[in-house]
Amino acid sequence: MPIQSTRGAASAKGFGFTAGGVKPVDVDYLVIAGGAAGGDWPGGGGGAGGFRTSFPGGSKLTITDKITTITVGAGGTNNVSPLAGAKGQDSSIGTALISAGGGTGGGNPGSPFWDGGSGGGGGHTATSQGSGNVPPTSPPQGNPGGKTPPGFQAGGGGGAGGAGTPCGPMTSGTGGPGGSGTANSITGSPVTYAGGGGGGCYWRGTTGGAGGPGGGGNAAPGSPSTESPYGTGSDGTANLGAGGGSGGTSGKGGSGIVIIRVPGPTAPVTLAVAPGTNTLTTLTGGDKLATFTVSGTLTI
Repeated sequence: MPIQSTRGAASAKGFGFTAGGVKPVDVDYLVIAGGAAGGDWPGGGGGAGGFRTSFPGGSKLTITDKITTITVGAGGTNNVSPLAGAKGQDSSIGTALISAGGGTGGGNPGSPFWDGGSGGGGGHTATSQGSGNVPPTSPPQGNPGGKTPPGFQAGGGGGAGGAGTPCGPMTSGTGGPGGSGTANSITGSPVTYAGGGGGGCYWRGTTGGAGGPGGGGNAAPGSPSTESPYGTGSDGTANLGAGGGSGGTSGKGGSGIVIIRVPGPTAPVTLAVAPGTNTLTTLTGGDKLATFTVSGTLTI
C-alpha cells in the first residue's frame, strides 16, 4: 500500500506512486484544485476549486514509495463557447487523493459544467445553480453557487468557506458576490484559498458581484446605457484555486496548488521536488514544506 491514513477508515491503495519503497513518512497536505471561469452574457461567477487538507489535526498521509506524482490543476479558460468558460482542472497527490476543479458559472441560458469542487453561480435566465462538493468528500471540499431568479443579474460562484450569494432584484440590484474562501496555515502563516467569482449583471448601470475572499474575481458592471454585455470580469488569483468573475468577457479561473508538510520528527529524510519551479523550505521547528505551483514529482 503506497499510502495510507494514520487514522480514519481505509488505506488509500493505488495512489499512482512508482515502485521502490522507503521508510514510511507521515505528511500533512493541502490540495487545491483549479477554479473555474465565470459565465458570459451575464453569467454566474466561477466556482472555486476543491479544498482538501489534513492541517491542522486531520488524517495524515503515509508515503512509503520513493516518487510521488503531484498534479496541480489549471484554472478554467474563458469564452470557451459563446456563453460559457471552462471548468477548473483537478489537483491530486497520485491518483486517489483528488480535489475537484471548480464548476463554471452558468451563461445565458446556461452551462453544462456548473458542478464541481465548488459550484458555479446560476446565469441570467437560469433556473438553478451549480452544486459544490462534487464528487462528495468528507469533510466537504466546497460549496454551491448562488441561485439566480429569472432576470438580468446572476449569482456568485461557490467558495471553500461558503456558498455563492444570489443576485439582487432584476433591474436595480447587483450580481451576486462569490462565496468566501478558507484560510489555512500549513505554510506557517494564514493564507485564504479558493474564493468564488462574482456574478455578472445585464441591466444598465448595475454593479457586478464582488469576488469572494480568497482570490475570487470581480464581475464586470452592467453597461451604463444599454442592456448588453459589458466589460471583462477579473481573473481568479493564480495558485489560490479561485473562481473567475463574469462579464461580457468572463474572467479566467485561478490555478490550484499542492503543499506537503513533513513534520519535524521525520524531517531528517531527504526530499526533492521537480521541476525547479516548485520549492522546498524548512520552517521554524524543523518541519519541511514542499510547495507545488505546477505539476511535478516529490522524491523521498
